[in-house]
Amino acid sequence: MSKFSLEPHGILVPEVHRNATPAFLYEAALRHEKGSTISSTGALIALSGKKTGRSPTDKRVVDEPEVRDDVWWGNVNIKLDPHSFDINRERAIDYLNTRERLYVVDGYGGWDPSYRLKIRVICARAYHALFMHNMLIRPTAEELADFGSPDYVIFNAGGFPANKHTAGMTSSTSIDLSFGKREFVILGTEYAGEMKKGVFTIMNYLMPKRGVLSMHCSATQARDGSDTSVLFGLSGTGKTTLSADPKRLLIGDDEHCWSDEGVFNIEGGCYAKVIDLSKEQEPDIWNALGYGAVLENVVFDPFTRVVDYTDVSITQNTRGSYPLDVIPNAKIPAVGGHPKNVIFLTCDAFGVLPPVAKLTPAQAMYHFISGYTAKVAGTEVGVKDPEATFSACFGGPFLVWHPTKYAELLADKLRKHGAQTWLVNTGWSGGGHGVGARMKLKFTRAIIDAIHSGALEKVKTVEDPVFGVAVPTECPGVPTEILVPRNTWADKAAYDAQARKVATLFRDNFKKYETQATDEIRAAGPRV
Repeated sequence: MSKFSLEPHGILVPEVHRNATPAFLYEAALRHEKGSTISSTGALIALSGKKTGRSPTDKRVVDEPEVRDDVWWGNVNIKLDPHSFDINRERAIDYLNTRERLYVVDGYGGWDPSYRLKIRVICARAYHALFMHNMLIRPTAEELADFGSPDYVIFNAGGFPANKHTAGMTSSTSIDLSFGKREFVILGTEYAGEMKKGVFTIMNYLMPKRGVLSMHCSATQARDGSDTSVLFGLSGTGKTTLSADPKRLLIGDDEHCWSDEGVFNIEGGCYAKVIDLSKEQEPDIWNALGYGAVLENVVFDPFTRVVDYTDVSITQNTRGSYPLDVIPNAKIPAVGGHPKNVIFLTCDAFGVLPPVAKLTPAQAMYHFISGYTAKVAGTEVGVKDPEATFSACFGGPFLVWHPTKYAELLADKLRKHGAQTWLVNTGWSGGGHGVGARMKLKFTRAIIDAIHSGALEKVKTVEDPVFGVAVPTECPGVPTEILVPRNTWADKAAYDAQARKVATLFRDNFKKYETQATDEIRAAGPRV
């Protein structure tokens, strides 16, 4: 038993396990946590309870003088009174004090020592500790001995609800961030991703204050170190899948910063969606889900413990967490140079965006601020039409400043370092969902390869008449006929109508940013 004390945080539980080994955390989860088991590949299987995804409407930021004028208040950053935060904090600490044992994970956010944060996670579940052991950057024994006071503390009391009668609460779930106290409190949800995204939100506030662009993106580097690429995209667009590229080094799959020195990963691990995972399509992710990994809310054979990645009876948001260094081509330390290519991934379920397009700097800003993707509208009988999703800067739920703050930082980085921006559609071709087909992964991989090799840089392009982007007319490994989306539709009039519909959705969404955008950026949108 560790003699580590949490008394400075108001917690007096005597059995505290600080930075326990994966083996210890496996044993603890199997012994104390219902539903925990070991998969046939050696990963720890855990259940997150009623919440199997993030709860963005329950996220709160404390309204404090030191940040009041910085925060983009509204539906993303909902104000919380300091007194309500204190109530929730006390509620969390009281709950943690009732536990027989607690787990502490001390680690870093940010691979560049000049910018990294010391993060302390205090939690009651071994599964949560193993998750953050994977997702934070693990200190050496010497660094842990000299860790000192953390920069931020996460109190994960997710097994205990918020009081719905506390001012500012709208449910029994509350995820509260105080920049003044440098604390993050979780109540009413045991979904592990809340901790990971809490760290990202903290970085999204602190880094821009230092002129560093924080980004919801993956990043890779050429094996010879000659170039770095970043791939932005919302969940389901292929960030993790496409960054797991055996031809390149993996810097990270989800959260990065771009400083004056280059790109660095915020995290020490990856958190991949595993719905329909296959060894043939995604071998690196498949092989990473062994000992030390966490498989969250997956269904498995009770006898063989073989996971059925096609079974979504618990949730469609099945996930796997694993350390970055189990990927054979991971770049450790997870840092790279200034990006040569910036890639915006979108999954257009309407089937009207081209598989790849070259963007001007103004178009890059327009599409970055828009953060577009589309998804199939649920699983109810008869619901087939896709739904557009716009998430500013491809990471709206995690932004703290107004989106234009991040857009200005990106524009500055692109201008200084001459990076080319591309729009890559991993969604539908030949028609929207229910008519066309999802873009084959091998074609998208070929497009990414052509971007990295420079093959697309000087290819002849045609201008998309609706979206105004430059569409390459050829790409190695990709059938020419699918590059211009209108050509793939049997019903051209239906394509034209659908394209105008999506263009209008872009325009309507961008209205909320028009007053902050320049004339050049406003003019870079679709032509409707």
